[in-house]
Amino acid sequence: MWRQLEFRVTPDILQIDVSDDFYCYDEWFAGMTPNFRTLDLNLLRVFDEVMATQNITRAAETLAMTQPAVSNALRRLREALGDELVTRSGYGVTPTPRAIALWPSVRDALASLQSSIAPAAFDPAHSTQNFVLAMADATAAMLVPPLIRHIETQAPTVTLRVLPLITRDPRALLEAAEVDLAVGYFPAVVAALNLQTMQTGGTGSFAHTQLYSGEYVCVMRRSHPLAAEPLTLDTFCGARHLLVSFSGRPYGFIDEALAPLGRRRNIVLTVNQFFTAGRVVAGSDLLTVLPRHFLPSTGMLDELAVMELPFAVPPVRVDMVWHRRLRSDAAQTWLRAAVVDAVTDSAVRA
Repeated sequence: MWRQLEFRVTPDILQIDVSDDFYCYDEWFAGMTPNFRTLDLNLLRVFDEVMATQNITRAAETLAMTQPAVSNALRRLREALGDELVTRSGYGVTPTPRAIALWPSVRDALASLQSSIAPAAFDPAHSTQNFVLAMADATAAMLVPPLIRHIETQAPTVTLRVLPLITRDPRALLEAAEVDLAVGYFPAVVAALNLQTMQTGGTGSFAHTQLYSGEYVCVMRRSHPLAAEPLTLDTFCGARHLLVSFSGRPYGFIDEALAPLGRRRNIVLTVNQFFTAGRVVAGSDLLTVLPRHFLPSTGMLDELAVMELPFAVPPVRVDMVWHRRLRSDAAQTWLRAAVVDAVTDSAVRA
């Protein structure tokens, strides 16, 4: 129910102020053309924070503004852009399609402007910054130990949070600033970014660099009946398999490699972690496919038989992907260099 209704009539619009939100008739919005020359760019900072929090009260706290001031800023931006931008939803707000489409450009522009006018200094020895990375457990097992040693030496008060990677396309996570970096096997993303660069000559919103490439091997328990002799394509496809899938989709790059051969494997179990896969096959008759470099970190190598795959599989490229709005940020530059150093200190080389 609307509260504290205040009606204001002007020659061309009926306005209704509702508590801390502003509503107006869609008929007034229709056909409006925003005038950028008269737009108060401070309103975009408010818009960015409201979109990030999707809550006017939290946005006001972050911006050190009063809640009515944030609501008033939204009202002015709505009038300027001719769109509701956000609507009340439960305890927060829900952005309109126009706001969702507009936000990435606004956020990138604000970040670029800030880094140009007032680049933030970064002193790793005294920083208390928290970095967030997304990677699979196999990647984390290899990279995090040398990375944390690097942090302990150079940045003892920096903190690190590693989130499980549950997608082969981390761009949405990076766009929403939920993570600073994503590290993993992103073949479709890398191909799309490279194609965009070739077609347009531009850099796009995301950057990437290859950290290393690795190979996958077939893994089973050491006493498995198939472990006594070389693995053939027939025995591989005829066995019962465990698949590691971040998304839960029962199909992976191994199945893509088998498809041109007219073969398929019998997947009876799908999990989303490499450690889980190793533990399951160590105590069952299932086969799985794991990164070779990951196996020493499992602590289960004595329990497992490791065999070459009986068909050709291209090397798996592991990339680091980040958003270009962070390209000039000193802290982010340090973080990317620290990850590269961690790869150098590990057993895997690019």
